[in-house]
Amino acid sequence: MTANTETNLDRWIIFILRILMGWTFLYAGAWQIWDNFDTAKFLDHVVTFHNFFSIFAQPAVLPITDLLVKWGHLLIGLSLISGLLVRVSGPFGVLLMITYYFAHMKFPYIEEPVNFLVDYHLVYATVIVYLVAHRAGHVFGLDGLVEQMQLDKEYPVLKPLVG
Repeated sequence: MTANTETNLDRWIIFILRILMGWTFLYAGAWQIWDNFDTAKFLDHVVTFHNFFSIFAQPAVLPITDLLVKWGHLLIGLSLISGLLVRVSGPFGVLLMITYYFAHMKFPYIEEPVNFLVDYHLVYATVIVYLVAHRAGHVFGLDGLVEQMQLDKEYPVLKPLVG
């Protein structure tokens, strides 16, 4: 067992990054749901891996893609802001960011010529990995409250979700 070496500054940085990333996802999801975002139009503009991404725009698959994109953003955002189930939502957020990274790629540029190999999607994915690795849900979040209340002992299924 290692000693906790997080300072108050570390904890506040983790908390602020969690809220900022959460807001980014929450707002994207709310806007996509409210504005009836068309995932097919987004997928039509994919260049580098067009054949792969076009699978998700097929008429039989598109309703599932729409549901996962819109509600996925919203739920990841809620999870990060509340600090509940960050260990679960984090990998999905990383998957979305890596997917968008490749979807925006016009190799070796990402979306614009000013982004050579790296853009904000990779930065966001890295921040989410950092948050999961540092148990961000335990820093002023509901994962910590679940652990503090020892609900994970009463309901062992929660342990791997909030651990």
